[in-house]
Order: sequence, then structure tokens, then C-alpha cells
Amino acid sequence: MNGITTHVLDTSRGRPAAGVLVTLEIEGGECWTLVGKGTTNEDGRVSDLVSGDIVSGVYRLIFDTATYFASQNVKGFYPQVTITFKIEDANQHYHVPLLLSPFGYSTYRGS
Repeated sequence: MNGITTHVLDTSRGRPAAGVLVTLEIEGGECWTLVGKGTTNEDGRVSDLVSGDIVSGVYRLIFDTATYFASQNVKGFYPQVTITFKIEDANQHYHVPLLLSPFGYSTYRGS
């Protein structure tokens, strides 16, 4: 199964980050095109960002962290987190998690 999924963990709370709006875009020349969007579920996951097959290219995931932190009554430093990554083999599955706290974040290619 190919596709792009994500998982957001709030490391400051030690829990999944539910309710984070996530947007997926692909680069096309000098502009970006919307591929899909979703909101993290109770487990902090979005598994349906892409309907259909993905293609090779440069993508970016944009996480609306300002709204998430506001819903937690927390002041965060990053109002948005953008992760840009390159897909060369569109036959693979790409899982791109975000480890999030009010004053920092980390990401990696998951499985």
C-alpha cells in the first residue's frame, strides 16, 4: 500500500495530539497544490490524507499547531509546523510523524 500518513504526539503531555488540522501539498514548479487535508483523531493520526495513488515529487505537511495549543490553553512558540520531504519511489508508503511540544518539535520518516 502506498500513501502518506502522519501521527502527532504531544511530548509535553505524553499523549497523542488530537484535533490538529493537517494539510498536504505537492510542489509543482513555483507553486504548491493541495493534495489533501484532515484532522488528527483521538490517537493523533491522519491516515486518509491522500485519496488514490501518490506520485514522485516534493511534498509538504503543514500542521496548524496554534489552534491545537489554544485548545489546550497553552501558549506555543510555533503557530505552524511545516515538514517538506521528497518522494522518489511512489510505490512505497510514507509515514511522517511529528513529535510536538510548545517550544520545540522533531520529525522522522516512520514506518
